[in-house]
Amino acid sequence: MSAPGTDQGPEGTTTSEAGRTAAKSDDLRPAARVARTEYVARFVPLAAGIAAVVIAAVLGVLIALRSGGMPFGIDEEWAEEVFEFRGGIWDVFAFGMDELGGGIMGVVIVPIATAVTLLVIRRPWAALYFIVASAASALMVQLLKNLFGRARPEDILVVADFGSFPSGHVANAATIAVAIGIIAPKRWVWIAGAIYTFLMAVSRTYVGAHWLTDTIGGALVGAGMALLTWTLFARKLEAERLRRAAIIAERNAARAQSHITPPARVRERA
Repeated sequence: MSAPGTDQGPEGTTTSEAGRTAAKSDDLRPAARVARTEYVARFVPLAAGIAAVVIAAVLGVLIALRSGGMPFGIDEEWAEEVFEFRGGIWDVFAFGMDELGGGIMGVVIVPIATAVTLLVIRRPWAALYFIVASAASALMVQLLKNLFGRARPEDILVVADFGSFPSGHVANAATIAVAIGIIAPKRWVWIAGAIYTFLMAVSRTYVGAHWLTDTIGGALVGAGMALLTWTLFARKLEAERLRRAAIIAERNAARAQSHITPPARVRERA
């Protein structure tokens, strides 16, 4: 006998069991799997981007509550360590990173040069995404700088604008790293981007332009804004990437085919 409230189906299968079976079969449908994968693919970067920016904002609040932005112990300890390396080749490295990541070079030349390169290789959506992500990151940095107004370290070697938190140079580096990693999803691209962001953070503390926590906040803001912007361009970027991959594959196949020597024809006997 079946339990009260359940209908007995053919071959002793209850209605509830049949519903669960149908639900499982729906999960196996290609369309359902594609829709679920697309949902997860868009939700994860959205959630990660929001989380990164929120964590950066919370860090800024904690800094602001410390007597107007007084450095943490880890900030002072890190500064003492990196200041010991000042001089010689390290100055060349730090000042070079300062020029590369800020001013006209970092804010104008690098983004435009990257966008032009993407246009040349026929990635217009990637170029637009990169420009929008860079602009969104820069705007968020300026918003947080003016909101928290943290003073920069006193022992600073470069000219810098108002506001120490978050680091604009590091945010810019993180945005470039994540955006290029999304545009060209290769492991070496992500590794190179992570190294570039880390070196930028070290250089900013080396020249005394930021505390260590400023660079952490900058990395969170830059990566977060790149991820949030990605959610607006995800479909276009993926379609564009797959289309270009298909073109390259066809071109390589044609090139390989052109190097194949056709077999000699066997002469027909008279």
